[in-house]
Amino acid sequence: MDIESIMSHRKLVIIPTYNELENISDMVPTLMELEGNFELLVIDDGSPDGTALVVKSLQSSYEGRLHLMERASKQGLGTAYISGFQWALAANYDFIFEMDCDFSHNPKDLIRLYDAIKSRDYDLAIGSRYITGVNVVNWPMGRVLISYFASKYVRFITGLPIKDATAGFKCYHRSVLEGIELDTIQFIGYAFQIEMKFTAWKLGYKLLEVPIIFTDRSRGESKMSQKIFKEAVLGVIWMKLKSLFSPYRLVKAKGFDRVNP
Repeated sequence: MDIESIMSHRKLVIIPTYNELENISDMVPTLMELEGNFELLVIDDGSPDGTALVVKSLQSSYEGRLHLMERASKQGLGTAYISGFQWALAANYDFIFEMDCDFSHNPKDLIRLYDAIKSRDYDLAIGSRYITGVNVVNWPMGRVLISYFASKYVRFITGLPIKDATAGFKCYHRSVLEGIELDTIQFIGYAFQIEMKFTAWKLGYKLLEVPIIFTDRSRGESKMSQKIFKEAVLGVIWMKLKSLFSPYRLVKAKGFDRVNP
């Protein structure tokens, strides 16, 4: 692929937010200043702390690159990303990223995720905490063990060949999101991250794990809950059973010829 085509790629980072006032004012300029002309779509679920107001105040400084989608209430991580994916496809972005707002994902690693799939040898790059050991900073040991063995559980049940199955730091080529029937994605919590990877893998897309260092948030509150954890545990079994009785088929094969559904 020539350098001109790479430079012309349109890249959109999607960040769902709920009460991220303490992080968003730093995240926006950090991301905007990266090499590669990344654009940002913030999807705010009616944050009472004024997160969306901060984004609006910064839009004039990054005209045409900083976008905001406001939703009336907290509707879940998965539905936020699905709305963002649909928006990105309609706006003709080539590479679409998922990222947290709390700096647990290093914004500089967006470049590494993009570099991993810009040649199109792979279709989905996953920022992985566990591909080269356990690369997590400032997490309690109990949470590290839960996360690490959750990914092993996913691999055991589903066969998904990914060591960090719950990772939420990703770069999709648009063909992946075109090929998945997004309206059929069931889960809204961390199981959403597993379901998207599993679906992409079952459709024949090529997934690559890129090692990252994950640093726990220092500001704001985690959105993890027992309900979200339970959804992930039971959701993995549901996904496996569904795959046995309902074959996965591409919605649209534009620019993609690896699968004969």
